[in-house]
Amino acid sequence: MDYFPIFLRLTGEPVLVVGGGEVAARKIASLQRAGAKVSVVAPELHDSLVRKVGTGEIVHLAAEFQPEHLHRKRLVIAATDKRAVNAWVAHQAESQNIPVNVVDDRELSRFIMPAIVDRSPVVVAVASSGDAPVLTRRLREKLEGFLPQRLGVLARLAGRLRPVVKRRIDDAGARRRFWERFFDGPLASDLLAGRVHEHDQELEQRIVETIGLTAAKGAAPGEVVLVGAGPGDPGLLTLRALRALQNADVILYDRLVSSEVLDLARRDAQKIYVGKTAGKAHVVQEGINELLVRLAREGKRVCRLKGGDPFIFGRGGEELEVLAAHGIRFEVVPGVTAAAGCAAYAGIPLTHREHAQMLTFVTGHCKGETDKVDWEMLARPGQTAVFYMGLGHLDHILGRLREHGLAVGHAAAVIEQGTQSSQRVITGTLGDLGQKVTEAGIQSPALLIVGEVARLHDTLHWFNAAGSDGKRFADRDGLWSLVGT
Repeated sequence: MDYFPIFLRLTGEPVLVVGGGEVAARKIASLQRAGAKVSVVAPELHDSLVRKVGTGEIVHLAAEFQPEHLHRKRLVIAATDKRAVNAWVAHQAESQNIPVNVVDDRELSRFIMPAIVDRSPVVVAVASSGDAPVLTRRLREKLEGFLPQRLGVLARLAGRLRPVVKRRIDDAGARRRFWERFFDGPLASDLLAGRVHEHDQELEQRIVETIGLTAAKGAAPGEVVLVGAGPGDPGLLTLRALRALQNADVILYDRLVSSEVLDLARRDAQKIYVGKTAGKAHVVQEGINELLVRLAREGKRVCRLKGGDPFIFGRGGEELEVLAAHGIRFEVVPGVTAAAGCAAYAGIPLTHREHAQMLTFVTGHCKGETDKVDWEMLARPGQTAVFYMGLGHLDHILGRLREHGLAVGHAAAVIEQGTQSSQRVITGTLGDLGQKVTEAGIQSPALLIVGEVARLHDTLHWFNAAGSDGKRFADRDGLWSLVGT
């Protein structure tokens, strides 16, 4: 982080603004909303500030800035149109250890002013370290539309309820679950929609009944949410998956779960790595099953986070069978499977009217005793076969397909680190793909796609990652879709 985010209480605190123009007026308005006692140093004032001086809202010192103006000030903002003056203000404030902001000059500033969404007492601040102020304003606009106008009313009600809930519900885990149900439930919905007032007796009675029910039940039983994390890009998480991540007490995650996805979890959640890597020591499946059961029995809300989709080569069904046998409550949140996500980011349609009328997902563990694949079926024309975890047996897979009738020139592709910034795509044929992959140093996780659709990569690739030339779209296209231009 370039800046440490912090919310500063300014109610009744003396703040100095140097400059009396339109920019200073905007900063003063924000400071007033925070309850600050504002003094303005400037020879002349903007008309809106003159009116505030007349009503006694702010104090005006009709002079050029002097160091003594900083005496006992909590905060300083320099907003003149003269950089030399702003620099002098910043230097004097720094010498007295007073936080200073110089408008539109981060080099002179100790702190920067973020874009703010105000639903007091809920306040959301967005900043870009001064690099892209227009972008932060765009993000604020998005948040303004997303956050309910009456969110502050709900937050104030929760603040009044906190001591009551704490007295009535002893168990900390049960209290947290009460609040989760409260904010997600009909009481909050009615309040946010304006159907009830925060002081209505009916609402208060409903709240009291809900608290009583939670207290009577005691600590809530644990549960497991089996979540598909997608192939890596956190933008591919479903809203339900994000909610499960942020509600979890404990997260058990696999090797294929990206760090960017884990960053979306609750900060105080316990994270346990249970990934498996071929040829290395790892937590065996039985151990994972036992851990899920134990944590749930301890009353924990567990998020079992798997790369891709948990029901496609993720052994999710096996884990749920164990939970069901032990009477553990669970639910499943599907994810974007690697085949769909990686192929899309590589510009390879898995089906195509001219090239593929059938799609098959195949495990790459198909050598020796584990080879139970119907190779004759996979070697038929007019289809796409996607091999998961097939990099270690790539030559075997390509060879078996050739043995069963697929031409040496049949198209194929390998996608490494699909959907991530490090993505690389290697295209070729059954005859030369193995050599190309070796020369490129491709490593797991990687996905093998066999089918004539692989030839479309050269025409349809769009994702500007490590293995693309970016001719179609630059990275900014994803950014602008995020902010909604």
